[in-house]
Amino acid sequence: MILKCFSKILNSSLIQSRRGVHRLAIFSDANAKEFVGKKTKVQGWVRAVRKMKDNVFIDINDGSMSKHFQIVVKKSMKPNNLTYGCSVTATGQISSPLNDKIEMLADEINVIGDCNYELGYPFYPRKTYSQDYIRQYLHLRARTKLFSSILRIRSLATSAVNDHMKNRGFINVHTPIITSNDCEGAGEVFKVIPENQDYLKNIKKESQNYDEAFFNAKSYLTVSGQFHLETLARSLSKVYTFGPTFRAENSRTRLHLSEFYMIEAEMAFINKIEQLTNEAELLIKHMTNEIFNNCADDIATLGVNPPSWLNEKFLYLTYNEAIDILEKNIDKLTINIKHGDNLSKEHELFIVNYCNNIPVFIINWPKEIKPFYMKECQDDSTKVDAMDLLAPDVGELFGGSLREDNYDKLKEKIPKTSDIEWYLELRKWGNVPTGGFGMGFERYLQTVLGVSNIRDVIPFPRWAHNCSL
Repeated sequence: MILKCFSKILNSSLIQSRRGVHRLAIFSDANAKEFVGKKTKVQGWVRAVRKMKDNVFIDINDGSMSKHFQIVVKKSMKPNNLTYGCSVTATGQISSPLNDKIEMLADEINVIGDCNYELGYPFYPRKTYSQDYIRQYLHLRARTKLFSSILRIRSLATSAVNDHMKNRGFINVHTPIITSNDCEGAGEVFKVIPENQDYLKNIKKESQNYDEAFFNAKSYLTVSGQFHLETLARSLSKVYTFGPTFRAENSRTRLHLSEFYMIEAEMAFINKIEQLTNEAELLIKHMTNEIFNNCADDIATLGVNPPSWLNEKFLYLTYNEAIDILEKNIDKLTINIKHGDNLSKEHELFIVNYCNNIPVFIINWPKEIKPFYMKECQDDSTKVDAMDLLAPDVGELFGGSLREDNYDKLKEKIPKTSDIEWYLELRKWGNVPTGGFGMGFERYLQTVLGVSNIRDVIPFPRWAHNCSL
């Protein structure tokens, strides 16, 4: 199957360096036939070595594609230290002996870096390993076929986000990683202070705590860019950010990370929750179509099919309707629930399964279990105009709401311990109604790629009690 991901850059300078080395993906494209008979240079890591009567067949991969590229060399030319896992560079003529496969007839091949198993290399050829085992070697796991495919898909999905949001009229902004607010209000934040305590003593005022010495205020790693997006939406109308967020949550489940990536968007001049849910649905479907239309080989490596919901309209349930469904099926659940309770992961997954595994928006949530900044429903002041999108395998994927735009109401609801007068001031001058959402990027990849553990869709996972590399 052709890797369409690279067809658009076939003639780009990205494919060929100044040294004349070709990225291997170019030989996977339909236009690769134009290279037959020409001499070129390639480089990569050896993935297989097969010795025949007179020749040695070497499969290499440079990370630009899922399929391996075959190099044919005479036995007499094979370097003694050429083994599975080593890095090589080869020069030779491109050939197409079977008319449907491109290979190189090498007249020179050199080993750049040895790979000696006796020194402890953890991955052997023609052997499969569990993800738990592979995860022990974060510095080497990108060399496995499965994980390198996930990284290429992740890269394309990242581009799909930015392309889609640009086409929808959103402006990309970089919100701070260091912030003075805990947007979610749950207290699960990482504190930011300098390591050098002696330095702090020099800059600390008598009335200050060490926690406040550097920035003159307590500072944290961000849990969300929402508040900053709200400020910018009041001048740019439609904004989004796509970057790392942090949660100091002592959880080691398959769905939680301490550092993960969020796609967050905020829109001005909106007053209906459907305006948010429509944008969320368009985004997830665009990303998914891009992945399955453009990464066929990598998708085949993962062995997954396009999700059944891709051509379905997402469903809607009110919070009350969702609770009614759960209460009627309480005998199938291990965790009890009643009106006014939040949904557990078990409840979320049950609802999705009940809806035939079609993603479902849960709207009109009780005010008491949602953050202060959410706007009350016009027809029911006990509810807020909030939405959670529940998806197969992961449960909550999106969270969002209309924001409280009434100055007096917001002033009453802001926690007394919060020092965010500036957030209230946004409602003073030239105010407009806004709303926004956030989506966990890794959870999205989990649900569309069928990856069980969230640690296996991010290059270097951080979770409670683990920060390797």
